Amino acid sequence: MSQGEQMLKRLSKLFRIQKRHEEVQKTTPVRLTYPDQTLLLNKSLDANRSDLKKMFNSSDDLVFREFYFGVGKRIRALIVFIDGISDKKLILDSVVRSLMVDIHIIDTEVNFAESKNHFDEVKKQVLTIVEATEIHSFNDAVESVINGNACLLINGSNSGLSIGAKGGEKRAIDQASSEIVTRGSHEAFVEALRTNTSMLRRIIKNPDLVFERFVLGKRTHTDICIAYIKGIANEKIIEEVRKRLNRIDIDSVLESGYVEQLIEDSSFSPFATVGNSERPDKVASKLLEGRIAIICDGTPVVLTVPYLLIEVLQVPDDYYSRLFNVNIMRIVRAFSLAVTLTLPPLYVAITTFHQEMIPSILLIKLTAAREGVPFPVLLEALMSEMIFLLIRESGIRMPRATGSAVTIVGTLVMGDAAVTAGLISAPMVIITALSGITGLMLPALYNALVIFRFILILLGGSFGLYGVVIGLLCILAHICSLRSFGTPFLAPLAPVVLSDLKDTLIRFPLWMMKQRPQSTTWKKSNRQTEIQKPRPHRK
Repeated sequence: MSQGEQMLKRLSKLFRIQKRHEEVQKTTPVRLTYPDQTLLLNKSLDANRSDLKKMFNSSDDLVFREFYFGVGKRIRALIVFIDGISDKKLILDSVVRSLMVDIHIIDTEVNFAESKNHFDEVKKQVLTIVEATEIHSFNDAVESVINGNACLLINGSNSGLSIGAKGGEKRAIDQASSEIVTRGSHEAFVEALRTNTSMLRRIIKNPDLVFERFVLGKRTHTDICIAYIKGIANEKIIEEVRKRLNRIDIDSVLESGYVEQLIEDSSFSPFATVGNSERPDKVASKLLEGRIAIICDGTPVVLTVPYLLIEVLQVPDDYYSRLFNVNIMRIVRAFSLAVTLTLPPLYVAITTFHQEMIPSILLIKLTAAREGVPFPVLLEALMSEMIFLLIRESGIRMPRATGSAVTIVGTLVMGDAAVTAGLISAPMVIITALSGITGLMLPALYNALVIFRFILILLGGSFGLYGVVIGLLCILAHICSLRSFGTPFLAPLAPVVLSDLKDTLIRFPLWMMKQRPQSTTWKKSNRQTEIQKPRPHRK
């Protein structure tokens, strides 16, 4: 085949592809896509109104308010906003009324197509709103309206004004529902992004507190904000957070959990490598230690990175209370971690394979309690754990007024009925209840502990104590392999950071914790002077 014939064949193929593409376009309904940055606003007010209606598919909540202002009411203007997320009263009082009443400020003979300072005059002399930015592209106008602002357009001008008028109904600041404290602030984050940033700003009154805005979700255009303290947070970690957020390409971001799952280091690990909290004081303390917070509009849960395993033993009360009370409670939490993870597997392993380890009197009691139970200890443990999870989940999902009552009654009735019917022995009910209660003391680790507890029960029922020990070693190896934005998950215990050990299983006095955690900042930095130890006054 000659070169000319090959060229003709290629052109014919391209022609058929183009024809097929045109046929598909004819049968597919035309939908206006999000415009690019180069599409400018039209000088015709009617054309801009028509384009905006097409963009929003003539949605009922899109409000167009046309009015005239200036001397003789000859200047035609249009203000566009979305009802419900914009402050309608603010727009009418501070924009429409200002332009219509202050008629002597704007000259009717001004040529808006040639006047470059016209919108500057409106901003400086007429509008009483703080936020007012001149826009030129159709994309900026659409984004302004979507974000809850108002867009002011004037006939004859290919520019506009984006006026800050975000409003709508918001939930008032309330107490935290999942992180209860006995001492300290009782405020909790809300769903409004700017309210959350202002709460952090009120705690950390420092110009080095930086907020950076991102927009995620091709359909939802959700506002995301990262917060950090410049000079304390590590620049490499900040850049890594930026990269992971910019890499997100998804239709919707409805809650911070979406962001957490898309930026975490180990998606298939039961352990979370991204922290979360709904308490501003807790997030502020993490920022002061060099961490980065990720705030998502529409949710009161704020993410923090890097996240370390040792944080599950720390609560805000630990830093507001005296030393000895704090350390006792931290030891209790560490003990509860060991109990909830190992108590059921050890019971199953010992009663199945290692009865010689049990004292004779106790063994007789256990044997008598299990008399008549038709199931082996392994199956009995799995059944009791599953029943406990079902009762807990039903108590969480049911209405608050009846949830606690159902949980208590269900636990008592199910436990007593199961023992009376001979399906589960009384010692197994005690073991399950104790491991469940101690697990609730560590809410951040609860889901991971449930998974590993089931695995260890299976290993203990199959291989005895050898299986439990091997399972614990595998869990430890897995924890050591985890990273959170480059920081070892088990730091400062592995690798050991001596200066950070002052705030781990026990907390040293505040005056001894001179340096910020090196595990999160990757550098040595002081947060207080050397002489902070309190001294009694002497005459």
